[in-house]
Amino acid sequence: LFRSTLRKLCEYSSWSAPPTDVTMAALFRLLLKSLLLFPIVGAMNDTHRRLLRDTAKEMFYHAYSSYMTHAYPADELMPLSCKGRVRGRDPTRGDVDDALGRFSLTLIDALDTLAVLGDVTEFNLAAKRLVEDVNLDTDIVVSVFETNIRVLGGLLSGHVFADLFRKRKDERFRWYSDQLLKLAEEVGRRLLPAFNTTTGIPHARVNLRHGMTDDIKQRYYGKGKKPASTCTACAGSLVMEFAALSRLSGNPIYEVGGGKFTRLLLFVG
Repeated sequence: LFRSTLRKLCEYSSWSAPPTDVTMAALFRLLLKSLLLFPIVGAMNDTHRRLLRDTAKEMFYHAYSSYMTHAYPADELMPLSCKGRVRGRDPTRGDVDDALGRFSLTLIDALDTLAVLGDVTEFNLAAKRLVEDVNLDTDIVVSVFETNIRVLGGLLSGHVFADLFRKRKDERFRWYSDQLLKLAEEVGRRLLPAFNTTTGIPHARVNLRHGMTDDIKQRYYGKGKKPASTCTACAGSLVMEFAALSRLSGNPIYEVGGGKFTRLLLFVG
């Protein structure tokens, strides 16, 4: 069993030749050492769990505080220069930058984590900042997948928490009247043009202001270019956020658009 498992792992590695018996023996010893050195999760005691919890919390606040101090409202913090990364101003990193849309991405990412950690005061302040500062009407091309899971998903989960605190009569949320949900619906509307395809497979990129522009079509689908591709994970997983948006907003168009390709995948499978 170990030999077949290790050989299967090797098939997915970058090795150009099958591993020798010596290599297999070394991997086997490494696997045994790993099992001995790292405790089974179920065997952790309360002290160990609290230590891991506190460590994770400390790491989060180190990153969050640094971002808010040195980078906000930029999308990301550049850790070496301690400056915010702004799309179009800083040197491009290629397709990686398609996740950036000048919408304070890191703060949206962190919003629900603040609530999970029980930091309701900071969550409240972060929600107010996003409602006041985020502008989605920008002439910028973004990744449909990244914007969906991080921006749309982050705003939706933030709304669920804010609505929960409001229903609990928390005085800090008297101001809240579904602003995060409205912002999420605007994100959904701006992503919908990417779903205007004959197959239901969404385009990989879209312009937040102009939708599917001639520039995008020429850049990624122009004559002589290889067809732009969208992996099944990217296209097939969009339905989670889009369905949640429809259920929360009462508008079925998002679930219909986001679920078209997922239904196709289930039918083909």
